[in-house]
Amino acid sequence: MLADDAVLFREGVARVLAESGFEVTGQASDGSSLVELVLADPPEVAIIDIRMPPTHSAEGVDAAVAIRASAPGVGLMLLSQHVEAHHALRLMTEFEGGVGYLLKDRVSDLAAFALDVRRVASGEVVIDPELVARLIARRREDDPLGILTGRERDVLSLMAQGLSNRALAVELHLSVKTVEAHVSSIFTKLDLQPDQRDHRRVLAVLAFLRA
Repeated sequence: MLADDAVLFREGVARVLAESGFEVTGQASDGSSLVELVLADPPEVAIIDIRMPPTHSAEGVDAAVAIRASAPGVGLMLLSQHVEAHHALRLMTEFEGGVGYLLKDRVSDLAAFALDVRRVASGEVVIDPELVARLIARRREDDPLGILTGRERDVLSLMAQGLSNRALAVELHLSVKTVEAHVSSIFTKLDLQPDQRDHRRVLAVLAFLRA
């Protein structure tokens, strides 16, 4: 399912998805129409522009929230023209999994985009690397992640992109056991206890996004 108010972009994404082996079951130009389509015939993933009519502010995010409330099994991939960290933070806060936030430029990389859509469909969290890079570059005097080592921050930034421990190991050229040790240390330093109801991995990424 695909929603974007720009016809040319919407049709372009539909073509990219079709070429990557996906079936596009419907298209919508606004949030309310998308919600109706999804509830009538729930797809595996809904791909949504964050800014849609009538105000072009956050209608896509609102539609995603409505879809998750009524059809929790539908993956949600949000697309944005620009990096907007507050939208990513809202998505991470309200949804535990099966959600993604990508810049529209990423659609041009067919293989990467198709993989990201499949990851969201399988319940993973996907965040655009550009957003992660900008968050890493941002500095605050009271940085709550200041207690982490440089390597732990590297691990957490890749966790924010949705990488598993095995994928982290490949990316950082480390053993899986070493990555697990880093992840465990991150949880301990951020005081994320094993008995917390929420998933510690998601909470750690939330801490990263808020930092």
